Amino acid sequence: MQIEMLKAKLHQACITDANVDYEGSFGIDTELMDAVGMLPYEKVLISNLNNGNRFETYVIPEPAGSRRMCLQGAAAWLGAVGDRVIIMSFCTVDEALVRKGKFKPCILRLDENNNPVSSISSVTASTDKVPTLKSC
Repeated sequence: MQIEMLKAKLHQACITDANVDYEGSFGIDTELMDAVGMLPYEKVLISNLNNGNRFETYVIPEPAGSRRMCLQGAAAWLGAVGDRVIIMSFCTVDEALVRKGKFKPCILRLDENNNPVSSISSVTASTDKVPTLKSC
């Protein structure tokens, strides 16, 4: 049986920009995307810790090292610069792998400047090519 699982999470990212006049999406620093295995145009669920809004959109890459987290289009109405959000992506996994402990999501906690609290270099892939963090 296949089940939907958390694949990757950027925890407590801080919104740096909101632009209503855009076609719609959520911009993320590519260095942070790479650190957790998120891909350009991947569907994400975003939870705003400041106002409780939850919404789905897709990821667009922002310049590496910029630490930008940008609400774009209609999503810009669901948050404000300075809000803290949780950005999650999901995948479908064989339940047997999960039960055997061979699947773990990649989670990266960020500070108020969108710098990793856990080092980006601590992100590794398991033998099953599933991203994990050594120090979660």
